[in-house]
Amino acid sequence: MSTPGPLSVVMEGPVTVVVFGPGQRHLDEVGLEAIGNQLIAVAQDANPPLLVLDLTVTEFFGSSFIEILFRVWKRLNSRADGNAPAAKFAICGLQEHCREVMEVTHLDKLWPLYATRAEAVAGIGK
Repeated sequence: MSTPGPLSVVMEGPVTVVVFGPGQRHLDEVGLEAIGNQLIAVAQDANPPLLVLDLTVTEFFGSSFIEILFRVWKRLNSRADGNAPAAKFAICGLQEHCREVMEVTHLDKLWPLYATRAEAVAGIGK
C-alpha cells in the first residue's frame, strides 16, 4: 500500500500500520492538514479495516491532532458492514506526555494503546 504523504504506511500481515517519522516529532498546526488527509485516505483504503498508528517518535500533539484521530476512526468504522470484518483501530509507542493526554481525555478507553508496534499488530490482528 502506498499513500502519498509525510507518513510511512506498511502492511504487517492483515494490519495497516502508519509510522510517524522524525518529521512528526511535534504535531502542531503546521503540516496537520497533509497528515490528516493521508490518514483519512489510509483509513478509507485499509483492507481489512485494521489500522495501527505508530507514534513512537512523536513527543507532542494537541487537540487538532486528536480531532484528526476521531475523523480517522469514524472513516474506518464507516466502512464496516455486515459482510466485512469489524474495523479495529489502535495506537502504539506513545511518549509519556502523549500517553497522559490520551488518558486524561479518556481516549485510552475508546482506542487501545500499546507499548510497541508488535503488541498493537498482535492485539488487533486477532
